[in-house]
Amino acid sequence: MSDESAPGVAATPSEPFDPKVAALLRGLNEAQRSAVTADASPLRILAGAGSGKTRVLTHRIAHQGLTGAADPARVLAVTFTRKAAGELRDRLGRLGLRNGVQAGTFHAIAWAQLRQRWEERGIRPPELLDRKVGFVARLSPSRDRTLPLDLVAEIEWASARLVDPDHYAQAAARAHRRPPVDYTVVADVYDRYREAKARKRLVDFDDLLRLAARDLTVDPVYATARRWRFRHLYVDEFQDVNPLQHQLLSAWTGPESTLCVVGDPNQAIYAWNGADARYLLDFDQFFPGGDTVTLSDNYRSTPEILAAANAVLSTGMSTPLRLRPNRPSGPVPTVRSYDDETAEAHAIVRRCRDRRRPGDPWRHQAVLVRTNAQAAVLAEAFGAAGIPNRVRGAGSLLEQPEVKQALQVLRRSTSVAAFLADCEREAHLAPSGARAADDDTGTPADTADTAEPTVPGLTDERRANLAELVRLGREYLALDASGGPAEFAAWLAASLRSEDRSGGDAVDIVTFHAAKGLEWPVVHVAGLEKGFVPIHHAEDDPEATDEERRLLYVALTRAREELHCTWAQRRAFGSRSLRRSPSPWIDALLAGVGRTPTKATRAQTTSRAAAARAALPARDAPSAQDRPLFESLRAWRKAQAAGADVPAFVIFNDATLRAVAEQRPRTPAQLLKVPGIGPVKAERFGGDLLRLVAKAEAGATNR
Repeated sequence: MSDESAPGVAATPSEPFDPKVAALLRGLNEAQRSAVTADASPLRILAGAGSGKTRVLTHRIAHQGLTGAADPARVLAVTFTRKAAGELRDRLGRLGLRNGVQAGTFHAIAWAQLRQRWEERGIRPPELLDRKVGFVARLSPSRDRTLPLDLVAEIEWASARLVDPDHYAQAAARAHRRPPVDYTVVADVYDRYREAKARKRLVDFDDLLRLAARDLTVDPVYATARRWRFRHLYVDEFQDVNPLQHQLLSAWTGPESTLCVVGDPNQAIYAWNGADARYLLDFDQFFPGGDTVTLSDNYRSTPEILAAANAVLSTGMSTPLRLRPNRPSGPVPTVRSYDDETAEAHAIVRRCRDRRRPGDPWRHQAVLVRTNAQAAVLAEAFGAAGIPNRVRGAGSLLEQPEVKQALQVLRRSTSVAAFLADCEREAHLAPSGARAADDDTGTPADTADTAEPTVPGLTDERRANLAELVRLGREYLALDASGGPAEFAAWLAASLRSEDRSGGDAVDIVTFHAAKGLEWPVVHVAGLEKGFVPIHHAEDDPEATDEERRLLYVALTRAREELHCTWAQRRAFGSRSLRRSPSPWIDALLAGVGRTPTKATRAQTTSRAAAARAALPARDAPSAQDRPLFESLRAWRKAQAAGADVPAFVIFNDATLRAVAEQRPRTPAQLLKVPGIGPVKAERFGGDLLRLVAKAEAGATNR
């Protein structure tokens, strides 16, 4: 039984017995089974870290196919990374769905859709601008080499948030953006960037999503055909969706569509990049009439690791999901400080060597850091000790020499299929020998018996790179069988955007953000210092601080068996060595596993949660007059949540209850004007809310 499995649940007597369906449901716990078999649409699955979300997602798709509820050929599964899409297809293949289901990233699917549309209409496709920095540098008002990077980041944030140049300054100020130049300068470059693209007939990655949504919006006949072709929609990591992606998803969704989304609000860590977790948290406002299933059983980490992670998360303003452990006890997480970053790095290297059991590969351990800059000293220390290590994000697949050479051949090829055949012959690849993707709890999947042969003169890493290129080609042809070499090259650029490809046996050095979706038996979290955790620019913003807390939670929950945390008392920044303080969340981490906080950490953290709440604007706290009603609303919400066995925020969040207490609606029409209350929730809970308001008003009158 894999780590994410649970004792089997037998079919209920009322269900017709189908051996294939029974086998599919075997090993699922009650909540997982509910998520797999629920008839509801739209359906939101709130899946905590290590709760088996990928297992549930693939089993639901397979279950719908087996029961006839959905034709697999009309299923479109949307992911945020190429790797996740590949893993989804691999798992569906092992469940018997080897053909039919289409899976890909927002950008890859949009690009395939647009290319097919342009071909049908006889339109010459625009050129894809896959390298913005140089393009923006020519529009930059300064010769500062780093400014174009910052300008691109702001342009991408604005595009993701559907903010045009005219409204950038206002939106950026409201979101506490901190570009190195004035907002008006960014807005001007943003405006000229859009004009230059149009003049040169270029599109960037965000344009792919915008244009794909536009085509569906302006052509109802085309939209109907597209929605018929892909009627059943699944979206993974829904907490990471931004407004532009949500716009496209809405365009893909029609009256006859079914929708299932999976996400974890505790892992919402990309607001800085434009993501908006409200699409998950307030799901029924955007997709009314749905249902929710919550997966809170964790099958990845030991109880001690989960206790530490839950304790850190509970110091925040809200804890939507609290994970329950299902593994045997393990070592208590450790927290140690060192004189400086060099001493810290060498101590981590020693511990990695000490924790490596006979026969264990190095890749079973990882060092997680908050920023890329922290990785250099660690990589140097591992190198000096002769321990293989890999800094994730150090290179793109498309930048590898053998891949660049292969892509030059692609330009001269007559077809993608012929090019892929040439690549396979060149590397002597045996596709059947590739290892299947691991389970999302780290349980090894089945491995094929046939091993790939060794090719003299071609390293394993380069062979793996060519193998990955071939796999990508097969993926592209599944999405667009008629595509040619030029279209495949452009699709590659879209699909590999901001992703890392790594292989070999080495200790991973990974940033907190890049570690999301990954896991290791042993995790070392380095640099747990104020200024890193939370990052310095988030300390004055309660919402940003809360996101930093969730980011640490993500880092901690990457560990399966052992968790070791460290921080440095001094750290070099350029030519300066500065004294450092421990992260304010170390106390909570220690308390979560029953250890006494150190004197140093106690001095740094005296009620961080209270400080965060005190920093909120006064309007976010109920007035003395509204406080009694607000508290009675919260008590009612608690009872509703307990009865439905869902987190309290699924009923209503605090902001909505505050608005009810302030506005005191007396009619259903007035209730619908309260932010956070849509038709579905008004129908379900409106009567109770109006009664509580009336009771509060009556009490005030009697006084």
